[in-house]
Amino acid sequence: MTYAKPKLAMSEIEKVLENHLRPGAVEITPLSGGNISNVFSFILEGKGYVVKFSDLAGAYETENYVSNLLSSQNIPFPKCLALGKTSQITYLIMERMEGRNLSDYTAEEQTLHLPEIISILTRMGAADIGATYGYGWIGANGNGVYSSWKDFVVAVNAEDQAGTFWENWYDLFHTSCLEKDVYEEIYSRLMDYVPYNESNRSFIHGDFQQWNILSDGTRITGIIDGNCMYGDCLIDLAILDRHMPWSDVIKVYQDYQEKNGIETPNFKERLMGAYYFKGLDGLRFYAKMGWNDAYQSTRQFLLNL
Repeated sequence: MTYAKPKLAMSEIEKVLENHLRPGAVEITPLSGGNISNVFSFILEGKGYVVKFSDLAGAYETENYVSNLLSSQNIPFPKCLALGKTSQITYLIMERMEGRNLSDYTAEEQTLHLPEIISILTRMGAADIGATYGYGWIGANGNGVYSSWKDFVVAVNAEDQAGTFWENWYDLFHTSCLEKDVYEEIYSRLMDYVPYNESNRSFIHGDFQQWNILSDGTRITGIIDGNCMYGDCLIDLAILDRHMPWSDVIKVYQDYQEKNGIETPNFKERLMGAYYFKGLDGLRFYAKMGWNDAYQSTRQFLLNL
C-alpha cells in the first residue's frame, strides 16, 4: 500500500495563506516531487514563497527547527514563516530561494562555485547546537535520536527497519546486486572509524550535493532539503566530494580551513569514516533502485580506500 498525499481545494490553500500572511497570493502552482507533501509555490507582493501540506503526524516539526537553526545563523536556508494545522492537515509556509539547482550548470560552472560552497559547508558545521544533545536524526525537539554515533550507525544498518523506507532490506541480498560479503566488509571498516567521527558532534545536512544547492549563475543563493542529523560535519564534505569528482573538493576544503585558521583534528580518519558511512548507505540505496552502474562505482571506490 502506497502513501497518498492529501488533496486540498484551491479555496483551502488560499484561506491558509490569507490567515498566516495576508490576502493577495497569486500564481499558486503545484510543484513536482515530495514523498509526503503536496507542495505549491506562490507569489505575494512580488516575492516568492512555498507552502507544503501533509497529513502525517509531526511532518514538518524537524524541518521547522532546522530552518530556524540555520537561517538565524546567516546560512542561506529557506526561512519558515508559519507552521500550523487545518483540519487534520499540517502545513508549512517558507520563503522560496531564488536560483536554479546547481546540477543544471556545467561541471566547470559548478567548480567556480566551489569556494563559496565550502564556506557554507564550514558554517553549517560550525552552527551553534550547544543547547541540544544526541546523535543521528534530529527530532522535533531539536535533539538527536541516539545517545551516541555508534548507536546511530548500528541502528541504521540493523536488519529490522519495520515501518521505514528500509523495511525488509535484507531481501536485497537475494533480489538485487547488493552483495552481503561486500556490505559486511564495508560495515566492519566503518565501525573501525566510528570513534574518530563520534568525537566531533556538529550539524550535518546529510545530502549536500548539487541537487540541493541553488545558484543564480554567479553566486550560491540557497541550500534546501537535507537528511539532517548530528554527527561529524565531514560527512557533508564526503558527500560533496563524491558528487563532484571532477573538482579537487578535498584540497579546496583544506586550503579554506588553513586560510581561516581552522584546525581539523584526525582529518584523514574522520574523512574515511564519512566515506564509509555514506558509501554504505549508497550501496543499499542504489541496489534497491536498480542503479547498477552507481552501485558498481561506489563499491569500487569503497573497497579501494
